[in-house]
Amino acid sequence: MNTQDMRQKIKAGQGFIAALDQSGGSTPKALAGYGVDEGAWSTEDEMYGLIHDMRSRIITAPSFGSGKVIGAILFERTMDGQVEGKPTPQALIERGVVPFIKIDKGLEEERNGVQLMKPMPELDALLTRAKALGVYGTKERSVINQANEAGIAEIVGQQFEVATHVLRHGLVPMIEPEVNIKSADRAASDRLLRDEILRHLDRLPEGSEVMLKLSIPAEAGLFQPLVEHPRVLRVVALSGGFSRQDACSELAKNPGMIASFSRALLSDLRHQQSDQEFDQTLGQAIDDIHCASTEKVAA
Repeated sequence: MNTQDMRQKIKAGQGFIAALDQSGGSTPKALAGYGVDEGAWSTEDEMYGLIHDMRSRIITAPSFGSGKVIGAILFERTMDGQVEGKPTPQALIERGVVPFIKIDKGLEEERNGVQLMKPMPELDALLTRAKALGVYGTKERSVINQANEAGIAEIVGQQFEVATHVLRHGLVPMIEPEVNIKSADRAASDRLLRDEILRHLDRLPEGSEVMLKLSIPAEAGLFQPLVEHPRVLRVVALSGGFSRQDACSELAKNPGMIASFSRALLSDLRHQQSDQEFDQTLGQAIDDIHCASTEKVAA
């Protein structure tokens, strides 16, 4: 796939994007969920080696290359690693999966009801390396915990500032201002976020395209103006702590949104499974999430 092929797959592909981007702080939890406890490694490098083995197993599973997964978000170390002797982005592209890279370095402490992204002093070097490896786009996450108008304006402003930087490197930014689904005023946050994103989208230069990765809204269909905006390549949904069943049920009520799930995709996979059991389990999750992404129901 060349860049135009990848753009077309993301824009119109009937599938979803797998989030394989657990980073330093979340890696032990991801490994524990996979059936690997902390006693299995003694150094950080060994820990990252184990998570890379898990991701390699996912990427090489027959069900992952079935055509239902159209993209995958990678952690930096995964991008720099290899799968079956090839750079991970190349291994994905050969399976028809468009590679993205997580670029944020974690979250600041909460202020005005939100958590901004930490500084990214090595961003230019990372973007240059990603582009050379064939990566198509980036993903950057921040979090909204309260319906605070000033905080949400600040978080969206930071996201679009980073997105503009990514665009200059010839990559497509996936903007992820996550609304905490446990927030008491989640619905109000959704509305404030939608309106603030629309303001920034309208200011983007003609020809610029971004992606949006958003929590599934409390009100089905709320993000339809974002789905239809000419500067938006695709709107994808995070599972945000929902079970796979609940995440798929809620996603199916939102036309135009496809999944970009992590825990909801990987929750039933175990290190101890045989390759056949592993692929069957992964295949069932892929089928469920693909269905919710492509077959919509009335809210």
